[in-house]
Amino acid sequence: MPQIAQIADTYSSQIFWLLLTFGFVFFVIGLGMVPKVQGTADARDAKITGDLDAAKAAFARADEAEADYRVRDAQSRTAAQATLAKAKSETAKASEVQLAAADAEVSTKINAAEARIKAASDAALTQIETVAAEAARDMVARIAGVEASDEAARNAVKAALAHG
Repeated sequence: MPQIAQIADTYSSQIFWLLLTFGFVFFVIGLGMVPKVQGTADARDAKITGDLDAAKAAFARADEAEADYRVRDAQSRTAAQATLAKAKSETAKASEVQLAAADAEVSTKINAAEARIKAASDAALTQIETVAAEAARDMVARIAGVEASDEAARNAVKAALAHG
């Protein structure tokens, strides 16, 4: 068969071109493109690693900031509570002073009113005794026909009021 006889002649030519093509592909791709792709991949890996490290550092700073915030918040709350307690204490003291002053004023007014009531009561009692003494003297004069003295009429009214 003539095709089989030609294999030896064409086979070496095909191997040559095959080696030449693979060599060209190796040099173009292997030495030209692969280092660029590898460099890009290495740069991307380095960027990712750097970004992760920066994120970890930012996370640590955020944790520190949160801890500082919590400490300042606790201090602020404590200070506010102390201020509030102080204000309540001062207000209570001021209220007590005002209450004592108002109580003293009310007590003074009550005592003055009681004194006025007692004076009015004494005056009314004196007037009642006077009117009763005059009425008793008039009744004695009409009924018994005897003139009683003012002093005797007053003593009789006082005695009657003391029993009654």
